[in-house]
Amino acid sequence: MSQYSTLLTELSNGVFIITINREDKLNALNKAVISDLAAAIDEVYNNAEIRGVIITGKGAKSFVAGADISEFKGMDEAGGVALAKRGHEVFNKIEQCPKPIIAAVNGFALGGGCELAMACHLRIASENAKFGQPEVKLGIIPGYGGTQRLTQLIGKGKALELLMTADTIDAACALKLGLVNDVVQTVELMDTCKAIMAKINAQAPVAIAKVIESVYAHFKDGIDGFDTEIELFAKCVTTNDFAEGTSAFLEKRKANFSGK
Repeated sequence: MSQYSTLLTELSNGVFIITINREDKLNALNKAVISDLAAAIDEVYNNAEIRGVIITGKGAKSFVAGADISEFKGMDEAGGVALAKRGHEVFNKIEQCPKPIIAAVNGFALGGGCELAMACHLRIASENAKFGQPEVKLGIIPGYGGTQRLTQLIGKGKALELLMTADTIDAACALKLGLVNDVVQTVELMDTCKAIMAKINAQAPVAIAKVIESVYAHFKDGIDGFDTEIELFAKCVTTNDFAEGTSAFLEKRKANFSGK
């Protein structure tokens, strides 16, 4: 496994755990973290041993408390474009990953941290988690996809409210709004995420990848999600996993998927 300056990584039973390791800075995203995340996600794409990913933050206080504001000082427009494009590039790669990615949100998920969590396919929050997009307090807006993904997840009206007021919401409110999939006790967070991942990884890997691709097709300009679903359904029919899954069902046994 690769070594990263700002991340801790662990691969066990096909699950790749990525821990953002800047606890003294509440795991704030700086350029080094973004670069390491990009490399780690490339590893996810390229390593056949990795079946799924859990992203979390080091310590009990924070998932990611936002961007490292010290890197913003003196930034000009060109620098802003470059910074935002790099964040979009990495977070889009997370969102479009054919392998499931779960955010284990252990505390603050503010600004870029909330954006990172929203780029993941599922979000499980600890009971002490806090979410928000407070960028307007700094005279800016979210730059890593937050305005778009927050709207997709909770709807235009509530997204506008949170984006314009800079309010922070707790885990219970995030669950009510649909921002997270579940809220659990802090001590149960990682075990819950691993259990969900185990359930997903028991299914056909090709079908899981096609589910992700088909769902996100809904949000792509110029793409008909229904047409995408038809196309991807047909592709699944040609796979070894489909043959194995249907045979196992008819033979009343557990399927042994190959991911092909």
